[in-house]
Amino acid sequence: MTTFADKPDYSLYSNAFGYLRQPLDFKPLESDADVVVLGLPFDMATTGRSGGRMGPGAIRQASVNLAWEETRWPWDFKLSDHLKMVDAGDLVYDCGDSADFTQRVEDFATAIVESGKAMLSFGGDHFVTLPLLRAHYKKHGKMALLHFDAHTDTYSQGSKYDHGTMFFHAPNEGIIDAAHSIQIGIRTEYDKSSHLFKVIDAATANDLTADEIVAQIKQRVGDMPLYVTFDIDCLDPAFAPGTGTPVCGGLTSDKAMKIIRGLRGMNVVGMDVVEVAPAYDSAEITALAGATLGLEMLHVWASANKK
Repeated sequence: MTTFADKPDYSLYSNAFGYLRQPLDFKPLESDADVVVLGLPFDMATTGRSGGRMGPGAIRQASVNLAWEETRWPWDFKLSDHLKMVDAGDLVYDCGDSADFTQRVEDFATAIVESGKAMLSFGGDHFVTLPLLRAHYKKHGKMALLHFDAHTDTYSQGSKYDHGTMFFHAPNEGIIDAAHSIQIGIRTEYDKSSHLFKVIDAATANDLTADEIVAQIKQRVGDMPLYVTFDIDCLDPAFAPGTGTPVCGGLTSDKAMKIIRGLRGMNVVGMDVVEVAPAYDSAEITALAGATLGLEMLHVWASANKK
């Protein structure tokens, strides 16, 4: 009988696991991965309750509940047959230095994306999406944005580092094309007279079917490269209490997953899930929602990039 001492590879017995129990790989550029998972433990741009910096760890832990599936329902293929993924861990930056964080995200993501790999990032507050978009723009050019949120995050007021201003800055920097972008689940104030994005507010989204929403997304985006960003507060607090700015009247996790699945065949070039704050969570339901939405995004990406 083979004993523990006979095994040369002790990682078979113990390891530090990442998202979906994938081993951590701190040299992702040297890997043959198709997709790199990155945690962004940052919440210094938060205006509500802090704690989003703990989101990546909570999502990884909750993802253990998803790792046992091979062919995930209702998809018709095994993800690992068509996609190689590594988890690069959490970005390291100078604590308390928002400028350093922003530059390191952009630099790291630029290297990953320009190497031909895709990224799935876990925040962190929603500000993290801005440097990610800057990096993706260098590879893909101007992109369409599919933005799930309770808030438009297009506010011009606020500091340079603010999780409510990313989608004011991104169109002004020429990174995203607002005319081909769409926001789902909005249910807070914004200036409709000057708003550049198409909005399907939460009340409307809850009355439409997922297929009807997907049809509007596809009509708006067309064949442009698409970046998908999901603020977990798009979901109703019944499905995602663990977030910094919960707003009642949001989407169900079921509808959100159906919409994500409906993106199959679109040119998705980047993905993130943000604003999970586990200190306010209950029974890991917010972290599990974040982990599951990330997994659905990976299936969408793999369905368009099957090997």
